[in-house]
Amino acid sequence: MISLEISGFPKNSTSLSGISRVSHKQRKASAGVVVAQSSNGRSGERKVRVVMESTMKEIRDGASVLDMDPKSTVGGGVEDTYGEDSATEDQLVTPWTYSVASGYTLLRDPHHNKGLAFNEKERDAHYLRGLLPPTVATQELQERKLMKNLRDYEVPLQRYVAMMDLQERNERLFYKLLIDNVEELLPVVYTPTVGEACQKYGSIFRRPQGLYISLKEKGKILEVLKNWPEKSIQVIVVTDGERILGLGDLGCQGMGIPVGKLALYTALGGVRPSSCLPITIDVGTNNEELLNNEFYIGLRQKRATGQEYAELLHEFMYAVKQQYGEKVLVQFEDFANHNAFELLAKYGTTHLVFNDDIQGTAAVVLAGLVAALKLVGGTLAEHTYLFFGAGEAGTGIAELIALEMSKQTKAPLEESRKKIWLVDSKGLIVRSRKESLQFFKKPWAHEHEPAKTLLDAVKAIKPTVLIGTSGVGKTFTKEVVEAMASFNEKPVILALSNPTSQSECTAEEAYAWSKGRAIFASGSPFDPVEYDGKVFVPGQSNNAYIFPGLGLGLLISGAIRVHDEMLLAASEALAAQVTQENFEKGLLYPPFANIRKISAHIAANVAAKAYELGLATRLPRPANLVKYAESCMYSPTYRNYR
Repeated sequence: MISLEISGFPKNSTSLSGISRVSHKQRKASAGVVVAQSSNGRSGERKVRVVMESTMKEIRDGASVLDMDPKSTVGGGVEDTYGEDSATEDQLVTPWTYSVASGYTLLRDPHHNKGLAFNEKERDAHYLRGLLPPTVATQELQERKLMKNLRDYEVPLQRYVAMMDLQERNERLFYKLLIDNVEELLPVVYTPTVGEACQKYGSIFRRPQGLYISLKEKGKILEVLKNWPEKSIQVIVVTDGERILGLGDLGCQGMGIPVGKLALYTALGGVRPSSCLPITIDVGTNNEELLNNEFYIGLRQKRATGQEYAELLHEFMYAVKQQYGEKVLVQFEDFANHNAFELLAKYGTTHLVFNDDIQGTAAVVLAGLVAALKLVGGTLAEHTYLFFGAGEAGTGIAELIALEMSKQTKAPLEESRKKIWLVDSKGLIVRSRKESLQFFKKPWAHEHEPAKTLLDAVKAIKPTVLIGTSGVGKTFTKEVVEAMASFNEKPVILALSNPTSQSECTAEEAYAWSKGRAIFASGSPFDPVEYDGKVFVPGQSNNAYIFPGLGLGLLISGAIRVHDEMLLAASEALAAQVTQENFEKGLLYPPFANIRKISAHIAANVAAKAYELGLATRLPRPANLVKYAESCMYSPTYRNYR
């Protein structure tokens, strides 16, 4: 079957007679007819799309290049057919593009390019002879070569740029590389390196990797969404760049976060890359350094707030649902506290939304705590928790711990919350401060004497678990860790702030100051530490354990809303993957090397909960959800072409 689609003519039109009415000069300019071929493996049918650019002459302020002598030439006597080379600045030029699934353009198509892995038959069939060196390489050989090249770089940002270039050049090889070397490359494509990448995004920006929706697009966001080439979108990660990791307001340059998160959705959770869409909402930035930077790529204005901000986000959320349907997952990422909670509350009942900073962090930390109980003993309700940081991450984790406590003990949620204490920038959150607190902090204002510093709070509360979500580095001081070790045989210390520079303490400090007794995990990776003749392997409480599997579970069940019980199900599934061997090394989380298996189990648990709650729409329910999740995962292995 051959289908023709000619721009400028109705799709259902069977007549091409209109073409004869264009002038000789315009016909000559239209000579660049482009044919795109692709194969459908199931039906064997070949589709050919013929695309003709509209060549009608538009004259605004200057003459069109179509008025020029068609025989004009440029250096070397080469005919300048379309006038691109000889046109002056005031002449209009048609941006001719070629979209051919064969030949040179095939090598420039990241979705289908295999580089030197095209075999002899494919090189003949797709006009690649002479465009590639004669050797035929395997995907495995390409992988080894690239890993060698990456390891030769001394600067992490160079590795990040090299990986992003590979993603734009050869998509399948990018994901194969990331999946097979996940423990080595995860810190490159995501935290901590992605933080530096966002800070310098304007300087390293080469080509768009997602959609940028700014205040300029207000009133036409639906049109902007339609500009994205892929139409079957299942997962959107969106940020407004106001609170990127622990680095603050990076404005439009926060795009590195959605791009990185969605790369992990595919590599770790198996979601198809073509169904993922990174989006940055640009409402300005309050970062003066960026506003004065000549290479900044965003709007050069102070952040919009209030009604103007709310209206833009509201239009965005409903445009997303209109374009992609009820079951598209929207993951909010790195919004500031005041907006993060409000957006989750506002759209949680009308859209399939998830905030990774609030809910994803909470789920992965809860899983780590459940695992830690096997090392320190007791139940969740028998421990006392102190958080340093009372923003979206801290309060999100605290709430999920309280929910799990209530589930286990059948006690009211308000009662479970009393085991959890929070410290913010003004000290311990207590009832005497309640009137001045933001709404999301008020549930944690318990009766107690004020404590101005973290050390004072630790000495007063005597927690068994200390959790840092402050975004402020070096705040778990020697005195704080020693105090924790003075009344706990095995103090649980989680320094979760990202990137590494913002971690509350390092793994080495935690083990040394506690004399090797701390159960430690961090948000960014730390190398193994040797103390007193014993090697400690610090765990990484990375959201990448949770959100890819959670997202996959929502997709395979066709869930229409995210429920707290799904987060608990994800935490339980992750905790169940920690083996005795892991515990013996002091690990609270399983190795990332098994992440796809882990994600499949998380997805199955989340999907099962969606079916149980009546929120799943994909019926009938698969008999074996783990096997079904694995079968739905994207494989980056090269395909053979006809």
